[in-house]
Amino acid sequence: MRNRGHRSRGLLVAFAAAVVGVAGLTGCDAVGGNAPGPSGTAAQAGKPSPKPTPAWDRSPRSLAAVGDSITRGFDACSVLSDCPDSSWATGTDAKVNSLAVRLLGRTGAAQRSWNYAQTGSRMSDLPGQMAQAATRRPELVTVMAGANDACRASVSAMTSVAEFRAQFEDAMTTLRESLPKTQVYVSSVPDLKRLWSQGRTNQLSKQIWKLGICPSMLGDPDALDSAATLRRDTVQDRVEEYNAVLREVCAKDRRCRFDGGAVFEYRFGTKQLSHWDWFHPSRNGQARLAEMAYAGVTSRTPPK
Repeated sequence: MRNRGHRSRGLLVAFAAAVVGVAGLTGCDAVGGNAPGPSGTAAQAGKPSPKPTPAWDRSPRSLAAVGDSITRGFDACSVLSDCPDSSWATGTDAKVNSLAVRLLGRTGAAQRSWNYAQTGSRMSDLPGQMAQAATRRPELVTVMAGANDACRASVSAMTSVAEFRAQFEDAMTTLRESLPKTQVYVSSVPDLKRLWSQGRTNQLSKQIWKLGICPSMLGDPDALDSAATLRRDTVQDRVEEYNAVLREVCAKDRRCRFDGGAVFEYRFGTKQLSHWDWFHPSRNGQARLAEMAYAGVTSRTPPK
């Protein structure tokens, strides 16, 4: 965060300088007739001021990705394994057409994009990933994290909202200490309740979920009693609270963009889910994530 005291003093100095400049000009005769025009600094005063550099560059030339298994492309192209080539953020898979490829081209993506996401990571792991990403000095960092904070063994094991906020703020501070001008694009946490509603109609998915995939939301998927409904609603509420934190923290940084809830609000179907675990995005799902991110990064105005 900027030091407001320094900023205020800077404004006062600028104002005082302006007053002195005006006083100096009014103490001289105005130029008229055939008198020579002003030169040097005075001549520059009549020229239009250059346009300020926009706070958000829609064409960054390098990219680093941090987050969890979704950004690692887990289960997108092979069972129970990372598939970074199919990552929405940095992958080279032509079927995905990742954000890096869209921004940098295929060659540029291979040379100037890096994936530091880790399968199974939570928001508490993000500061460390940010520190790794900072070593590459990327012009853009993408963030997709939070699903594993809600996908716990039980509702009581979910990361608290206060902890989630502190951890995300820590991650942003870690980046800013090294790279104050690097842009950050933050994706919202996906809609886990929709994941349950889409997969519960498939007998295979329910068998796979029993292996322990997101028990807080996907456990006992056929149960519709009040306790099960309350459990799922509690997880969903927590996800929405996480997204509010991402929005609020990002809004405090002029070089950070939140996706406006695009990922959370996307009405994905079974085609967008990996048919190996019915939880992670398939290649098609990764491609949709890449589309949303590209739209958000290249938009003239921040997503709302």
